[in-house]
Amino acid sequence: MSSPAERFAAAQQRARATRAMGALAGELDAFTDRLDFALDDFQRTACEHLSTGVDVLVAAPTGAGKTVVGEYAVHLGLATGRKTFYTTPIKALSNQKYLDLARAHGNEHVGLLTGDVSINADADVVVMTTEVLRNMIYAASPALENLGYVVMDEVHYLADSFRGPVWEEVILLLGETVRLVSLSATVSNAEEFGQWLREVRGATEVVLSEHRPVPLWQHMMVRHEVLDLYTARVDPTNPGTDPPVNPDLLEAVRRAEHSSEDPRRGGGRDHGRGGGRKGRDRRGGRFAGNAPRGGRRAGVRPPRRDVVVSRLDAAGLLPAIMFVFSRKGCDAAVDQVIASGIALTTQAERREITAVLAGFEQRIPAEDADAVGWPAFEGACLRGVAAHHAGLLPVFKEAVEALFARGLVKVVFATETLALGINMPARSVVLERLDKWDGKEHAPVTPGEYTQLTGRAGRRGIDVEGHAVVLYASGVDPKAVAGLASRRTYPLRSSFHPTYNMAVNLLSRADQEQVRDLLEQSFAQFQADRGVVHLARQSRSQAEALAGYREAMACERGDIAGYLALRERVTTLEAAEQREASREGRKAATRDIASLRPGMVVDLSGGRGSQWAVVVSMPDQGRSGPIIQVLTLERQVRTVTVADVPRGLAPHGRVKVPKDFTTRDARSRRDLASSLRNAVAAGVPSRESDVLRRGNEDLAAARAAVREHPCHGCPDRGEHLRWAVRAQGLQADHEKLLARIDARTASIARDFDKVCEVLTTLGYLRPAEESTPETRVTDSGRWLRRLYAERDLTLAECLRSGAWEGLSPAELAAALTCIVYSTRGEEDNPSAIPAGIPPRLEAALATTARIAVDIELAEKQAGLVPTSGIDTGLVRIMHTWASGASLATTLGGTDIAAGDLVRWCKQVLDVLDQVRIAAPDAALRSRAEHAVGAVRRGVVAGEVTA
Repeated sequence: MSSPAERFAAAQQRARATRAMGALAGELDAFTDRLDFALDDFQRTACEHLSTGVDVLVAAPTGAGKTVVGEYAVHLGLATGRKTFYTTPIKALSNQKYLDLARAHGNEHVGLLTGDVSINADADVVVMTTEVLRNMIYAASPALENLGYVVMDEVHYLADSFRGPVWEEVILLLGETVRLVSLSATVSNAEEFGQWLREVRGATEVVLSEHRPVPLWQHMMVRHEVLDLYTARVDPTNPGTDPPVNPDLLEAVRRAEHSSEDPRRGGGRDHGRGGGRKGRDRRGGRFAGNAPRGGRRAGVRPPRRDVVVSRLDAAGLLPAIMFVFSRKGCDAAVDQVIASGIALTTQAERREITAVLAGFEQRIPAEDADAVGWPAFEGACLRGVAAHHAGLLPVFKEAVEALFARGLVKVVFATETLALGINMPARSVVLERLDKWDGKEHAPVTPGEYTQLTGRAGRRGIDVEGHAVVLYASGVDPKAVAGLASRRTYPLRSSFHPTYNMAVNLLSRADQEQVRDLLEQSFAQFQADRGVVHLARQSRSQAEALAGYREAMACERGDIAGYLALRERVTTLEAAEQREASREGRKAATRDIASLRPGMVVDLSGGRGSQWAVVVSMPDQGRSGPIIQVLTLERQVRTVTVADVPRGLAPHGRVKVPKDFTTRDARSRRDLASSLRNAVAAGVPSRESDVLRRGNEDLAAARAAVREHPCHGCPDRGEHLRWAVRAQGLQADHEKLLARIDARTASIARDFDKVCEVLTTLGYLRPAEESTPETRVTDSGRWLRRLYAERDLTLAECLRSGAWEGLSPAELAAALTCIVYSTRGEEDNPSAIPAGIPPRLEAALATTARIAVDIELAEKQAGLVPTSGIDTGLVRIMHTWASGASLATTLGGTDIAAGDLVRWCKQVLDVLDQVRIAAPDAALRSRAEHAVGAVRRGVVAGEVTA
């Protein structure tokens, strides 16, 4: 593992050699000759840089044509006889890119690797997910030999909290001779990202473009009207900061809100979304939808989806994508539009749709067609309407993408996953709401997300302009929407953090210090260090101020700081003495009140003049101690508590209380008060309080030290002390700031040390010793290297401990769902053992849960954020499916969609394949292989092999 300086020098030398030889001269002309369009300036610039043998980062808006640069890298690889890997963040995008490149270069030259699909893996050009490339690097795969180019499409995905770290792993570990082509959506800190790439990869050219080839117009739809968001004088391609809002839009909002307040005008009653969703709460801060229910105000609701479709159709704004941010909402939207009678296709188009869908229908087993809802899906497509979300079977989504790309489906209701690179451009994009569920709460759509979503609008080469439409509802502020749409600050933030699999893989290649050095080169640490620059500047400013304070507080008679410390010690000791006196006083007051009897004369003054009273009741127990009733000289009856007499309440004499005395009788109170007055006038014996202040030798010594200090007699003592106090406060702030700087510096490496501590505790690493001064990966750690699940350590511990021994193939598949599955939303007890499963599986799950808890404790002890616990929500469903049940039986009585089942089955198959290779027990490896066959059948088999 070479140092950053060595890698940089090698890259610079390679770049100079390439430029000198002109090895790639003329290839750009050969590439552009095959295109049916002229390159934009940013595309040509990026390709020219790539021709000189340097890495390239391209940041441009969605739909601007960044992938042309990636395709040029593919061309260069084929032209020079070197391999090219084209990586994407999701399998759907990998599948789409594979088809594109195979059409351009021939099936024999292009392959696909996505974990569960392997097609022509030894081809000259291989499309893959980034995780596959990471795994190949760690395994030192022979496929990496002669690798010339790696394209990282949608590289801004490294900000993703779950999968983003993989991207940085690849960038850090990729061979020095490989050219890296990074394609990113527009981000405001592209130069910062490029600077980091230069530090870790060597020469890198950054190419930026904010120009959209198809202008995007912003609108809002209020009731039935589609209105421009900005005033006519605003340039939609460059709206600037805080662009003025269209006054006609503001007036339409005012009219709609006024109408909704008057029940005689119908409010927004006929403009809801329908389908049983009437009045649903729409949260999301300043972009919230419906107003709270109650009172006379119903609030303006978004227009019905069929109304939106009709208006867009009438305005010539179809095809359109409508982002709903809810799977059920997408399906309900299709049902609502179909129920309204809308049909957007001609008879000729319906014949073409039928022909296209026939090819996709063949991938669905006939017995499962009804269970997955194919007839209803086909019927909607024939009307030109479809949904697209993660809950659909992949074959459904692929069919929608194919039909939409051919202009046969006119409206797609989609979740935000559609915005990630999938080639489904539309004339218009509609946002039903401006908040979405992020897995924990409803959060406002960010400017970056808004740009990514609306970037689908405007088909290059087809449309002269694109259109983004936000549906108005009460609580949506048009000015806030204008600010959201016009913002151009979308910073890319690293989500990199060390993982257990990463640790054992890296420590198998280098020693711990080398690995720490590598991790400190991550983009996360790069950004943290850049943040430290500001803190360091602040620290220098504080240090300069401290020097000035110390100069101002200097006393020619002695050390003023030492004098201040003595004074503070006196204050501290006095406070301590007061607290002790208060404690003793409370104890004395408790004892005194409890000992009082009727007739005893007491002084309630606490030493501040005399307040005489006579006890008229026996002590009683209150909430915070004993209480007593007394009669004052003014004939008032008071209840006295410990809090009323903090220094105690000792008796000073006695008067006789008549047997028939009652506090409710005025004459009785008058007579007793008279007896008390006579006793006081005759003189009552004084009695010293039981609370005696003990002499405090430390306090006396401290006071003497203050008086004897040379600075005590300084005539400017007060001024010096004021500056000393300021210096003392600033010094404390300065130390806190230094601690913050220290926490950020090498923070990734420190997290790596904590990960290593957990691995060492559990036996996956052997700590450095005198005989072996380096941390070593144990046998257990070596097979942990081959486990890539999110809960990788839980998986490894279960395999090592034999938690799943004796399970049947179906039971093993069910148990593995705990490693990959996470319930959408929040569950009270996601690790609860489900009822109705075999006893062996139940026992295995109980052991798995205990292992997860043990790992959590080890992580907390090491100072790490604990890994999420296991989730058993899919166990019974997976066991049913892997046991051979039909799809209808498996899904019956559950809220799991067929597409979700297939998606989770793919992830279980991925882990089963790892277990089949890496499990330490041969019998378990065999059962894992049988489990693969049990899961990969029916619709799952059709999708995996597609």
